[in-house]
Amino acid sequence: MKMLIDFLPIAIFVVVYQMTKDIVLATAVLIPATIAQVLFTWWRWRRLEKMHLVTLALVVLLGGATVILGDGDFIKWKPTVVNWLFAVAFLLSPLFGGKSLIERMMEKNLTLPAPVWMRLNLAWVAFFLAMGAVNIVVFTHFSEEVWVNFKLFGMMGLTIVFILIQGVYLARHLPGDDNTGSGTNPHKKEQ
Repeated sequence: MKMLIDFLPIAIFVVVYQMTKDIVLATAVLIPATIAQVLFTWWRWRRLEKMHLVTLALVVLLGGATVILGDGDFIKWKPTVVNWLFAVAFLLSPLFGGKSLIERMMEKNLTLPAPVWMRLNLAWVAFFLAMGAVNIVVFTHFSEEVWVNFKLFGMMGLTIVFILIQGVYLARHLPGDDNTGSGTNPHKKEQ
């Protein structure tokens, strides 16, 4: 359910754009939809992830510029800025606390050797950098409508493909795999 709520403002943006072909109006709807999503997330789970706050700030800042100036180019930069900020966060995370961000996110469910965690973290850095660059290519070389569809369907699809590839990579390091022997048992909670 949480993932659905996270994608709801983007879906609303796409629906409004498809109905009106007006990126400024779609952005004007995106801003309160994102605020509502963040408020609902706080109300429901009593916590917010940094991603929610970064996204909200960029939607308000770049979306606000789009609405005030009537220029859709501002909101088109949001996915690039978000992805590149995540790339920097993943890249610098080992400098703060010694663990990569991906390890901090997944270590409760999975135990892996330090080099595997580092490779996974660097893969996410590369993925976020690439997604930011692809967004620029799409919004500078294709129509606005193509970019709007890419923002929802293309980015989501590429993320799912990347996660599947990551799953294949992780499978080599899970217990019971005779090929590597490098995996260890995941943490199991005592009942």
